[in-house]
Amino acid sequence: MPDELQQMPAEPVGPAQSAYARIAQYIRAFEAQLNSKQEVAMGFAGSEAGVLRIEGIGFFDPDLITFYGRDEAGQKTQLIQHISQLSVLLRAAPVADTSAPARRIGFVLQAGWLGGEAGDGSA
Repeated sequence: MPDELQQMPAEPVGPAQSAYARIAQYIRAFEAQLNSKQEVAMGFAGSEAGVLRIEGIGFFDPDLITFYGRDEAGQKTQLIQHISQLSVLLRAAPVADTSAPARRIGFVLQAGWLGGEAGDGSA
């Protein structure tokens, strides 16, 4: 596990905010492993809902996390989940718009991301 995932925040935060911060760190670490033709998506376990290309996440303390983005057909999609049932499956998905660079959201979710313009650790 990356060292940053083991660090606790200096100020007390609510459970949903804490989950948000850790998920953002996992997304950053996952994105660092992707190539320039892949972006992060979330698969839904136990359903036929498909894949959500993550454009952002949020929280509502004390207990809700929300993921928003687009489904495989490009339709706006949002998942609101209670933290007690939180399970996130990150997937590498091909870039939806091949004329644009891969979207990297990890650096937007949490300050301090170091990665390069493509988000893949390149200079």
